Amino acid sequence: MGLEDMLLEIKDTSELMVDLAYSSLLYDNQEIAEEVIQLHGRMEELGDEIEELAIKRAIEDRDSPKALATIRMSKSVRDISYAALKIAQVVRSDLPPHPVIELSLRESDVIITTATVSANSDLAGSTLGAVKLATNSGMYLIAIRRGRRYIYGPDRDTMLMEGDLLFARGPLDAEQYFRDLAAGVEHLEAKDLMR
Repeated sequence: MGLEDMLLEIKDTSELMVDLAYSSLLYDNQEIAEEVIQLHGRMEELGDEIEELAIKRAIEDRDSPKALATIRMSKSVRDISYAALKIAQVVRSDLPPHPVIELSLRESDVIITTATVSANSDLAGSTLGAVKLATNSGMYLIAIRRGRRYIYGPDRDTMLMEGDLLFARGPLDAEQYFRDLAAGVEHLEAKDLMR
């Protein structure tokens, strides 16, 4: 993976971490908090790789200002990642939520949730466009974890696979249907599928 791709991944990962950490705190969601903690580990790996590559390029190209800018950007994004990690650790600590958090929860009409695609789900082996996930479930997919790899901002051509962990944003009342659809408990009607 090239330096530019790594920088894009570290930026996308930090954005996802902030979204997930905020949601884990608002909804006291241990599963999402754990995902933030795992993502932080990936951020550390990527950050180290970026900084090493920037130093190598500085030596080869004799372009230390560019390397310094790259390292500073990596450090800044890692700081954001660390802040998200600290939020997730608060959730994992099982401390009671602050009253302000409880007030925010009551006023929020959008959640972030996760669901794993099962083998018998209508989602497995289909593209987002074919299943019209946002239209049919009310939940908008923001990322997918496939093994150790993350797919950020999936589009209509993104194929969903068995075992994918889906990260979605949407109304609270759509969460259960979305999770059941991914689990294969609920199914789409034929008219809702574009094959």
